[in-house]
Amino acid sequence: MNDIAHPTTAYAPRPIAPDALARLRDIDDAGRPCVPYVDHQGGDPLRCCLRPIAPGERVALVSYAPLRRWAADTGAAPGAYDEQGPVFIHADACEGPAADRAGYPFSRAGALRTIRRYNAEGRIVGGRLLEIPADETRAFDDAFDEAFADPEVALVHVRAVEYGCFHFEVRRPA
Repeated sequence: MNDIAHPTTAYAPRPIAPDALARLRDIDDAGRPCVPYVDHQGGDPLRCCLRPIAPGERVALVSYAPLRRWAADTGAAPGAYDEQGPVFIHADACEGPAADRAGYPFSRAGALRTIRRYNAEGRIVGGRLLEIPADETRAFDDAFDEAFADPEVALVHVRAVEYGCFHFEVRRPA
């Protein structure tokens, strides 16, 4: 996984890291074993490759704590902000996001997202609601520009409003 922004976006949406995926495919962040199944309908968002599930793919719904994993790598102490929630992943190793993927994942006009900002200690330092307009990429770029204009912001999580589920992370550009 690289941190280079996708050619069509100003910021790099980050999937769940391969080492974290390997652990989640065994035991999830709530301590439960992974239970793979075949999704015959498809459509739900995969956090390993940042695309929807295709009908017939073997997947798993696991509990994931994105801030906890980031904090373990950085030494941050998020305290009560250490949330976990359900995410879909491929049940077996996958290639990650496609190199030619365009735009931000799970983005569609009219959808509601929260753009949650965290500081280097893993504490929430702000956020905003984003109703995604027709120009989806520009709206996300503007929201991330706004977030990272605050020097205290280290990373941003994008979550769905309807279910509160984690969609992807963007880190402060180097």
